[in-house]
Amino acid sequence: MTTVKDMLAAYPADLGGIDRDRLARCVEECLACAQACTACADACLSEGMVGELTKCIRTDMDCADICETTAAVLSRHTGYDAHVTRAILTACATACKACADECATHADMHEHCRLCAQACRSCEQACNDLVQALG
Repeated sequence: MTTVKDMLAAYPADLGGIDRDRLARCVEECLACAQACTACADACLSEGMVGELTKCIRTDMDCADICETTAAVLSRHTGYDAHVTRAILTACATACKACADECATHADMHEHCRLCAQACRSCEQACNDLVQALG
């Protein structure tokens, strides 16, 4: 079991009809994506052609912030509001798609961009899966 799953299992109240596996996967993907985006932005800053990576750096940083916030919102269950959850998941999926698309344009030259695009696509899918599971 992961820490995310352990924390969900330890929650003292009912989580309602939410799919715990999809919820845990989404939180984990958001955290992994935030880390990948932060590392990619930093790696971009170390490239000799940093000026050409400005949009990538900005997109990485925005995506990392949104993923971290999404993981935090998904980790709180008391006073749950499905409308807020759907909105943040949709925003996160949108940010992840934008970041993945931007990083993909640099993936042939920079391995960190390829890895980041992969993490973003995985997080986008997890967010979309959870939105669908919420109904």
